[in-house]
Amino acid sequence: MFLTLQKSLAKFTDNRLEIAMALGSGMLMGLTFAPVEAWYLAWIALAPLWYLMCHKSGSQRLVSAFCWGIGCYGLGLSWLFGIHPMTWMGVSYVASLAIAIFCVTFVTLWGASLVILWSIGMRFINSKPQLNPFIRVLLGTVIWCGLEELYSLTDLWWTSLAMSQSPHNLDILHLGQLSGPTTVTGAIVCVNGLLAEAYLAFDRHRDRDKVSNRISQALPYVTTAVGLLILFDLIGSNLADRPLVNSIESSLKLGVIQGNIGNEVRHYQSGYDLAMDRYTSGYRDLAAQGAVAIVTPETALPYTESQIKRTPFYREILAQKVPVFLGGFGEIGKKMANSILTIDGEGKVISRYDKSKLVPLGEYVPFAQYIGKLVSTISPFELNLLAGNFDQIVNTPFGDFIFGICYDSAYPEIFRRQAQTGSLIITASNDAHYSSGMPPQHHALNVMRAIETDRWMVSASNTGYSTFIDPHGRTQWSSQLNEFTAHADRVYRRTTQTVYVRFGNWLTPLLLAIGLLLFIKQPSVS
Repeated sequence: MFLTLQKSLAKFTDNRLEIAMALGSGMLMGLTFAPVEAWYLAWIALAPLWYLMCHKSGSQRLVSAFCWGIGCYGLGLSWLFGIHPMTWMGVSYVASLAIAIFCVTFVTLWGASLVILWSIGMRFINSKPQLNPFIRVLLGTVIWCGLEELYSLTDLWWTSLAMSQSPHNLDILHLGQLSGPTTVTGAIVCVNGLLAEAYLAFDRHRDRDKVSNRISQALPYVTTAVGLLILFDLIGSNLADRPLVNSIESSLKLGVIQGNIGNEVRHYQSGYDLAMDRYTSGYRDLAAQGAVAIVTPETALPYTESQIKRTPFYREILAQKVPVFLGGFGEIGKKMANSILTIDGEGKVISRYDKSKLVPLGEYVPFAQYIGKLVSTISPFELNLLAGNFDQIVNTPFGDFIFGICYDSAYPEIFRRQAQTGSLIITASNDAHYSSGMPPQHHALNVMRAIETDRWMVSASNTGYSTFIDPHGRTQWSSQLNEFTAHADRVYRRTTQTVYVRFGNWLTPLLLAIGLLLFIKQPSVS
């Protein structure tokens, strides 16, 4: 009886340690994202989970994966709680709190589901007795990258492991020019896997081997991890050191207006009036500074194409004759899209970009026929917007440009496709709905998109950060949060094509094929 109790207690204690290890290392990965931005932790934060995947079995793996996912994505996406309070929308304080808790919980569980699926993949890999650990590292890395690619096809995607390196580790981020952000994710997972395999080799014969023998068994994995990290950095730095050839013919002086219209007023008449005043005066000032076109944030002026023509802002366009990329609403029959309207100097809407990825419960209701009435009270008036086509090509007075609106920034494929013809990136967003941890994450995504496509980016945000970013991911100018500002700067159109822009994510399926072939042909290792 006593022995049974002792074994149960030991198992309980062991499980608690595993949970703490998984949760703690997941939180370390969560700290790599803004606002903390401890990017260097990403290179070790997954190793404890990898160790548990190979050291434990059955349900213990699933529990560890779940805890790691909760720690990582719960911390990394905690800014979403900033939607509370929504009393400015007419939602009661208690209901607002419940909605915020639900949203944070749901997206955290969604992120954790990726880690759980990865753990199931690792279980399959580990089902082969005495598999060569290097093959396990290859397959474990490819499975994680494949899952990120799969999740990026859904309507809920934000936190790729690659984002942990942005905007600080620009050399490594340049790996994204080869095969997209999963190249950076793969580098992170691979190094973590090798470090975990090193500890597994060191720990395997703890009772029988001398410490020197155990170190020699672990050394190949450590040296491989260090060697690959150096190689990744050398490749990235080589890409990052390429000079930018900026010709006078390709240059444009563009202006950005950050209106800083708070959510508590922007949907009321006082907010409409304030927005009209700020964007009109900002447009006038930038035109006087010689800007050849001006960019405004997402839904800067919440009017449709026909309504905008009856505003003071439109009359200012006719007076100044400077084109504008205006955040507003495009009309699709009797419905609307969240759009960037390209208005030329004569006041004509010559093209528009419609937001491709709409925010669930914010801009549309999933399964509206079943839950539409239930959630209709928790969204702004832009509820049932229509999503833009995935393959939009937007022509401007200066040639084809690449566009993205807010949530689009999390989806690299949207930018990759447009970069095949587009020469400059324009993004517009409104991050005022969330806490201050969200804008720096949004900026991190924008930095990645600029590097991957080798394009200059001009980003206009309602409350910040509005930025000018060069093709190497360097922020040439950034606004402050929660300030009204109008800024003009010079950017350059480019027609270069990175390997990623040409071929997409080719590396993941290639490595998967190689890994499966090695897995099938791998003989047992004694």
